[in-house]
Order: sequence, then structure tokens, then C-alpha cells
Amino acid sequence: MNRALTWINLVGVLVLAGLCVFQWRANRGLNLQVNDLEATRFAQAAQIDEQTKKLGGLTADLERFREQLGSTSLSLKDTKEKLRASEHLAAQLASERDQLKDAIACWTAAVASRDRRLTEANTRISDLGAQLHDAVTKYNALVATHNTLVQQINDARKQVDGDGDHHNTP
Repeated sequence: MNRALTWINLVGVLVLAGLCVFQWRANRGLNLQVNDLEATRFAQAAQIDEQTKKLGGLTADLERFREQLGSTSLSLKDTKEKLRASEHLAAQLASERDQLKDAIACWTAAVASRDRRLTEANTRISDLGAQLHDAVTKYNALVATHNTLVQQINDARKQVDGDGDHHNTP
């Protein structure tokens, strides 16, 4: 019995050793899986932190974009108002330009008419000047003839008076 107990004890120790090896292998596999999962958890935690930072940056970018969009919208509204005002001013200026063109056309016609009348008046003045010159020339000729006749009459009277004095003198 002692021998049987030894053999049973040996078989028990061998079974126990096999069970320990089996348990050790199972624990080792689980430990390796735990280590891999822990490494994966660290990698994913780092990735989550990185994505959180990116998300924070994207959120800040989104907020800046919203501010810029709001600013751009206000600027667009102001620009549209300025454009409308500029278009209105351009229309007014175009209307004034057309009125000025019409006024210039009227003034040009009036100046042309005035120039024609001035040309006609200058022609009449020249004609009148020529007629006046002819009249003055004729008048001067008449006066010269008159003066010559008066002189001849005076000379004749002097001769008549002078001859008469000779006849009247003893």
C-alpha cells in the first residue's frame, strides 16, 4: 500500500504539475492579452486625446468661421447698400449728363445763331461803312465843288466890285 500510495502520490504530483503548467500557460496567454489590451488602450487613449485636441481646434475654427461669416454678411449688406447708393448716384449723374448734353446742344445752336447774326450784322455794318464812305466822299466832293463855286463867286464879286469902283471913281 505504501507503494501504491507512492504511485498515486507520483501520479497526483504529475497531474498537479501538469495542471500547474496548464494553468501557467493559460495565465500567461491571458497576461499577454491583458498587456496587448493595455497597449491598445494606451494607443486609443492617445488617439482620443489627439482627436479631442483636433476637435477643440476644429471647434475654434468653426467659431472663427462663424464670426467671419457674420462679419462678411454685414460687410456684404453694407456693400449692397453702397452699391445701391452708387447706382442711384450714377443714374442721377447720367440724367444730369443728358440734361447738360441737351443744354450744350441748345447753347451750341444759340451760339451758332448768334454767330450767323453777328456775321450778317458785320456784313451790314461793312456795307453801311462803304455806303457812308461813298456818301462822305460825295459830300466832300460836293463841299469842294461848293467851296470852289463860292470862291469863284467871291472872286467874281470882287472883280465886279473892283471894276465897279473903277467905273464909279472919278
